[in-house]
Amino acid sequence: MSQQQSANTGFQITNQNTFEDTNRSVKYLCGDCDAEVSLKRGDPIRCKECGYRVLYKQRTNRMIQFEAR
Repeated sequence: MSQQQSANTGFQITNQNTFEDTNRSVKYLCGDCDAEVSLKRGDPIRCKECGYRVLYKQRTNRMIQFEAR
């Protein structure tokens, strides 16, 4: 797959034969005003409402289970 084709699909090919979704945004909470901020890869880490630079990643809704020894 050429570089041009991978740019059109929104996926980036890495050297491990895996795909990363470059268009996906991750939701964070602002540490100052509690606003929900969606950031994509490469976006500046800053609240869009108040400009505060401390953002907390929201917990996932998926079930995550760890095996304890």
